[in-house]
Amino acid sequence: MNTLFAIVLVFVGCCSNVVFLELLVRDFPGCGNIVTFAQFAFIALEGFIFETNFGRKKPHIPLSNYVIMVTMFFTVSVINNYALNFNIAMPLHMIFRSGSLIANMILGIIILKKRYSASKYLSIVLVSVGIFICTIMSARQVSVEKGGTEEDGVYAFMHWLLGIAMLTFALLMSARMGIFQETLYKKYGKHSKEALFYNHCLPLPGFILLSTDIYRHAVLFSQSSPVEMPVIGQSVPVMWLYLLMNVVTQYVCIRGVFVLTTECASLTVTLVVTLRKFLSLIISILYFQNPFTAWHWVGTAVVFLGTLLYTEVWSSIRTAVRGEKADKKAE
Repeated sequence: MNTLFAIVLVFVGCCSNVVFLELLVRDFPGCGNIVTFAQFAFIALEGFIFETNFGRKKPHIPLSNYVIMVTMFFTVSVINNYALNFNIAMPLHMIFRSGSLIANMILGIIILKKRYSASKYLSIVLVSVGIFICTIMSARQVSVEKGGTEEDGVYAFMHWLLGIAMLTFALLMSARMGIFQETLYKKYGKHSKEALFYNHCLPLPGFILLSTDIYRHAVLFSQSSPVEMPVIGQSVPVMWLYLLMNVVTQYVCIRGVFVLTTECASLTVTLVVTLRKFLSLIISILYFQNPFTAWHWVGTAVVFLGTLLYTEVWSSIRTAVRGEKADKKAE
């Protein structure tokens, strides 16, 4: 029952979160900082009350380790959101972040000296090819759509290229953070909810550096068209409503993943998250009519095929089917 509930939370929370994020980004492409700050503040407040019991509960993992983890987490979150300022379409943003398997494998080989099966290497090749196809197609679109003159086209392309570099850096940093977190859990045990709180609480002072941009977008949000709240009957600027819903759905999404990691094997978690990303991508393309060519679909299919191959879903399904046939024969 808990597993089904967690899966529902992941799909409803994460897919809704993507919708509200795109509603914000479409009108204010540079609003990533205020969105990140709102998410961090909300999750930190909830964790301070319910996880640390208003600061009275001591952490299981030393704070010095959390500081390192938080520095990486804050950097990844800010850069991922800020990359949307550089002509990065939301579908490409989601596809690119689906390439986390590549970064995890590369850093796992370099840092942890891991070795993988041939199917794992094949899956990484597929994911890499899929992302490459989508990236190249998006680059061509940027050159065509943004290039009023040749000089404007070159500028738009270089602007977009900087966004791709930011996504690549965030991808590698996220993988490095995952490896660091894995070593901490092996040493101190799994304390996912505690890590969730400190990952969102400790970076809050860092937003002082972004306060000017956050305040500017807060003013812009306040100037957006008013909409009536369904329950309280009061009118609020529509962008603040979208931001509130984005924060709430982000919390639901993260809590769903947390419950899932405690109830299911990592294979199941990876599969659910992968399917959720695919559904979010479909919603983004169909609902918001984002530009998506046949080559984008090919690249997307290859990315998710490689991801499923990496998680060994096919072999697990075959094993389950063989097990059912063996049970029937035994009967």
